[in-house]
Amino acid sequence: MTGKRRGFGATWWGKAWVDALEKRAQIDPNRLPRGRTYARQERVGALEVASGRVSARVQGSRRAPYRVIVGVRAFTDDEWERVLEAIAGRAAHTAALLDGVLLPEVLEDASGAGAELLPGPGDLDPRCSCPDWADPCKHAAAVCYLIAGLLDADPFVLLHMRGRSRSEVLAALRRKRSETGSARGAHIARTAGPEAGEDGVDARAAYASPAARTETAAVWALGAPKAPAHAGRPAPLASDPPATSGVRAADLVALAADAAERARALAVGDGDGGLLIDPDHDLARLAAARLGQVGFDELARRVGVGARRLARHASAWRLGGAEGVDVLWSSWVPAAEAIEEGRAALAAATGRAPRVWQNRVGSVSGRLQLRLAPSGSWYRCEKTGEDWEIAASPSADPRDLV
Repeated sequence: MTGKRRGFGATWWGKAWVDALEKRAQIDPNRLPRGRTYARQERVGALEVASGRVSARVQGSRRAPYRVIVGVRAFTDDEWERVLEAIAGRAAHTAALLDGVLLPEVLEDASGAGAELLPGPGDLDPRCSCPDWADPCKHAAAVCYLIAGLLDADPFVLLHMRGRSRSEVLAALRRKRSETGSARGAHIARTAGPEAGEDGVDARAAYASPAARTETAAVWALGAPKAPAHAGRPAPLASDPPATSGVRAADLVALAADAAERARALAVGDGDGGLLIDPDHDLARLAAARLGQVGFDELARRVGVGARRLARHASAWRLGGAEGVDVLWSSWVPAAEAIEEGRAALAAATGRAPRVWQNRVGSVSGRLQLRLAPSGSWYRCEKTGEDWEIAASPSADPRDLV
């Protein structure tokens, strides 16, 4: 019995991407079957998403993998305005996106406003370092298919490819929500009767007015009170957890305080609230908040990680977030021209030819490295004893770090 062949796109929007790829984007249909085969053979490495592009390493017939970049046409400011209006116009659109679901109406409303989220003719520009001049080659076609999996996991990827990250989109939606709420609120105040004055509107009068009943439902569904400057403190527990549960009251309070701070950060547009990070990154985040405090060693003991190792995790998170942790513990193979900038910077600073291995450029002394992240940022790492540590905040220019 033969196994079922792998498909591409588990959600309707993932399938819509594949459908657009095969029917709308005017990609050479003769090149796509080999790309599907490569994708099914798991020849494609991790996909990296940035504004206007997706990149990956693809293992071809040669020993070294090829570098693939699938360029996606970024929206103009005017197109983005129309997309944001389409999403913010209905409370359900924003709520579904935050829940990891892309409603069909979002694409329809955006299309009706003249902004096609799915790729059309001229929107995709696949490029590969292989010698095949086909457009696209099978390596680039494989990446195009696997983008559907990224979309299945997070529909915000579609918006990111079009030029704006999740945090940028959410910040823009909050801004529109605030503008809409202010405009609607002013209208309600004008129709609320003589009680409206410099001190505001009497709540009962405002909610009793026809304007409030007919116009505020959508506003309040999208709108929320302004986030406080600081997260609130968790309420005291009415009773401690059972002694046999293995859960301590202090731990519950700490988790509640952490959740409140993450919710506040999400509300003001400061990142994604840590909703998408994996357990290793989340541990680094928690450790960073406790580094240098009394509870740090206790945290290390309870998670079964040495305090020294956890401190390196925490320091990497403080300096570079999830990317800093990845740079510290993993490596990858960038294009030769990408690593050359770091090699030249370290050679100029030390007067000696550095050692190069994958994404790392090391001094001859063996105590200093410049490491390149997939985003293009450089990190300075120093060796203390037998351990490497990130020693400075990242920079786009490696010369800043030596």
